[in-house]
Amino acid sequence: MSSPILTPDVAIVGAGPAGLAAATALGDKHGISALVLDREQTAGGIPRHCDHPGYGIRDLHTFISGPNYAKRLTEAAVRAGADIRTSATVTAMSADRTLQVTTPAGLLTIAPKALVLATGARERARPARLIPGDRPQGVYTTGQLQNIVHLQHKKVGKHAVIVGAELVSWSAAMTLRHAGCRPVLMTTEYPSPESYAAFNIPGTTLLRVPVRTRTRIVGITGKHHLESVEVENIDTGARDHIACDTLIFSGDWIPDHELPRAAGITLDPATLGPLVDTALRTDAPGVFAAGNMLHPVDTADIAALDGTHVADRVADYLATPSWASPQQLRITCEAPLRWVAPGLMAPGEPAPPRQRLLLWTDELVRRPRVAIHQDGHLVASKTLPWPASPGRVFRVPWSIMDRVRPDGGDVSVSIDNARATGFVPGRRALIGVG
Repeated sequence: MSSPILTPDVAIVGAGPAGLAAATALGDKHGISALVLDREQTAGGIPRHCDHPGYGIRDLHTFISGPNYAKRLTEAAVRAGADIRTSATVTAMSADRTLQVTTPAGLLTIAPKALVLATGARERARPARLIPGDRPQGVYTTGQLQNIVHLQHKKVGKHAVIVGAELVSWSAAMTLRHAGCRPVLMTTEYPSPESYAAFNIPGTTLLRVPVRTRTRIVGITGKHHLESVEVENIDTGARDHIACDTLIFSGDWIPDHELPRAAGITLDPATLGPLVDTALRTDAPGVFAAGNMLHPVDTADIAALDGTHVADRVADYLATPSWASPQQLRITCEAPLRWVAPGLMAPGEPAPPRQRLLLWTDELVRRPRVAIHQDGHLVASKTLPWPASPGRVFRVPWSIMDRVRPDGGDVSVSIDNARATGFVPGRRALIGVG
């Protein structure tokens, strides 16, 4: 017996901030009811797991906890007419947008006129980071930790080491404190903590978490339960053992890209997410992508604003279903920049979300001088008053691209006053990743 076939105008895979915001904008602004699919039992995405404030600043202009933020986004999407189906796992996708979905009620085939991929990103677990040693209990990613503590209401250990010193690392520290587990060390390979000073200073003083820079975990000990980790100073090679019963791997993100990869959609080799233009279009007709599967990883409100942006582009496509665009130029970047999003542009087309070019750097540059080259020639440069800092997205005004020639070659973005030391933490984690 064949599975039922649904043919909505728009299907959205992922009920996190990007997917829910897209569904809300499609309904409220364009009168289009979207079908939203999510494999979790409850809509809302990662913010559901983060029971601390700091959500909704840019999109909702408020300052609330993750669960409240997820609830507001979900309720807004429902009011806008979205059909949200949870416990719905997309098991296959084809380039013509057809989805095979497993649900509690059985199998579904969904053939939408337009498709938005908003499956987000995940942290690399210990196996992908190639850290040797024993395989004891007590080793988690931040996402696993928050699920255990905030959703399952279970306990972890008593003393924890956190790998990474970015925004999500401090989120992990707060979750550990909530669970009665004391963070005894935060370790980062970078020369300085990656998160904003507004998080570093309260974290080190109020949470009293010591941070070791230029260090990495090189060994894990514990036959059944975690007993200690071995920490190495990258510059001196000195090592010591830190006693702990909990180890949290934070950051080091990778997009949930299995669906577009299996469908043959072109991926950006730098981000590992779908390669898109400023309209967030992939190279598969009618297939868009939004949120942290494009820029792993940014804050939830930025992902939501991606969803709002892509809704307009989807509505344009449904009104005039053409995938043709002016000649697109490839946008790449040079070290210490690791990736840039979007990776394609067509001069004269709409700017990307928030009129920002998003990049990731492996080196701290406090007053970066951003340069744009085309055909080997400098076409624009601008010194920005905010830093390019590892561990968080570096935002560059899109106006810097105004002088790019439509009839020219591809475009390269660089930071002219970077030291270009070649230091790229975490690159070994890319080995063996599909």
